[in-house]
Amino acid sequence: MKLFLFTLLNGFTLAALYFLVASGFTLVFGLMRNINLAHGSLYLIGGYIAYSTVEATGQFLLGFAVAFVTMAIAGILLQLLIFRHMEGQDLRQTMVTIGLSIVVADIALWIWGGQFYQIYPPNWLFGAATFPVVIGAKANGDLVYFTYPIVRLFILALAIAIGVGLWLALNRTRIGMMIRAGVDDQEMLTAAGVNIQLVFAVVFAVGAGLAGVAGVVGSIFSSLAPGEDVRYLLASLVVVIVGGMGSITGAALGALLIGLAEQFGSVYFPTYAIVLTFLIMVAVLAFRPQGIMGAAR
Repeated sequence: MKLFLFTLLNGFTLAALYFLVASGFTLVFGLMRNINLAHGSLYLIGGYIAYSTVEATGQFLLGFAVAFVTMAIAGILLQLLIFRHMEGQDLRQTMVTIGLSIVVADIALWIWGGQFYQIYPPNWLFGAATFPVVIGAKANGDLVYFTYPIVRLFILALAIAIGVGLWLALNRTRIGMMIRAGVDDQEMLTAAGVNIQLVFAVVFAVGAGLAGVAGVVGSIFSSLAPGEDVRYLLASLVVVIVGGMGSITGAALGALLIGLAEQFGSVYFPTYAIVLTFLIMVAVLAFRPQGIMGAAR
């Protein structure tokens, strides 16, 4: 029972990390239909910058802020210098961002080397939370105590807060309505007096900033090293495909499915753990190719 609960919570926290990476990706790729294959580089560089910030200042939360701001600026530059001039040109966007990700990976290797880096949480996130769990029938079940790391619960709470905030911003605010309207009909929104390029720049900034935040979480969750950018880019693609293009709710469900599949697979079916992820993606593509949640919502 304890192993099952521990695996379940590990699946939730891994899903939280996948959602943080994929939430920024789904804004840019799923919602705006811009193919940014350098998204994994934003994740990696954001994590590296946060690590350097925490090491220099000792301020844990400052690492999150610096990673978000620097990657948000990088996202604005990407939109202004690249995607603004390649709207609707999927192949060019793909090739340019692949080349950019290779350059960024080499620059990161030059600056930070090939070592593994990890951000250690502050004292208030050390330790474990204890939960009472009843094993067996309620009437005669045994009460046991289950412990779980506080830092992972913090990651889960952070992902939930960001997810709710994004959903409210897209569905309950004026700028969210402008973003969705701009994707569907740019000319009409521009004729209404809205600066559509400014709106898209804001979307890129938020998407890239979230990738930076995910890099911080990833460096707490496991570690940072060359190659992690590709891993989390692929995870973002899978989550967006499973959840649905441009859907924050879909990204959350997709991340949850993939995170749980990876954790339960690694514990109960270690030989076939990697297969479970692709079985989920194949099943979705076969029976609901638009993703679980379909259109953006």
